Amino acid sequence: MHRPLAAADSGSSTEQGGFLQDRPLAFILLITGTVGWIASAILVLERLAVYEDSGHVTSCDVNPWVSCGRVFQTWQASLFGFPNPLIGIVAFAVIITTTAALLAGARLARWYWLGLQAGVTAGFVFVVWLWSQALFDIHILCIYCMVVWAAMIPLLVLLTIRNLDRGVLPAPRGLVRFLTEWAWAIVVLLWVGTAASVFFSFLPVFTG
Repeated sequence: MHRPLAAADSGSSTEQGGFLQDRPLAFILLITGTVGWIASAILVLERLAVYEDSGHVTSCDVNPWVSCGRVFQTWQASLFGFPNPLIGIVAFAVIITTTAALLAGARLARWYWLGLQAGVTAGFVFVVWLWSQALFDIHILCIYCMVVWAAMIPLLVLLTIRNLDRGVLPAPRGLVRFLTEWAWAIVVLLWVGTAASVFFSFLPVFTG
């Protein structure tokens, strides 16, 4: 039976997953948000350096297949007319700000969690698209981009399960219980799947 939705979140979890409590979740969001923000900031700084000096060698120009500088030259790197990492700077700042509010004891309204869920989901879809472009179109990897990919996985999975558990998103309790019990396994599985996709896509490079 579903719990009635209140205007503000009740702050209590109905399942056993400790990470669903606001403070543990806030620390997880803080870590993923900070990692994503730092990686985005580095990419912005590297992009500015390339604008200033076209011959600049970025810090992740390892070889022809792992090169931020070469990725910058593709149209996918500026899908909306400006460097993609600028989106990360703003988006991850929102995540970090949210964690500050949670750690301060704030009880955020349901509409805020819905908005955060929509934003994180859209960001994850965008990251999946960038992943597909890197592996199957441009065939070039960006180390800092992959860091963002890695950060987005637990961010989406754990936030979604939290919102399902609190009734922000409707779902059968059995499904919520299953997702809660297997939350970290899902995160690890997605990490491993992403790493495997990179490995097999670039297998000829790795094997020489």
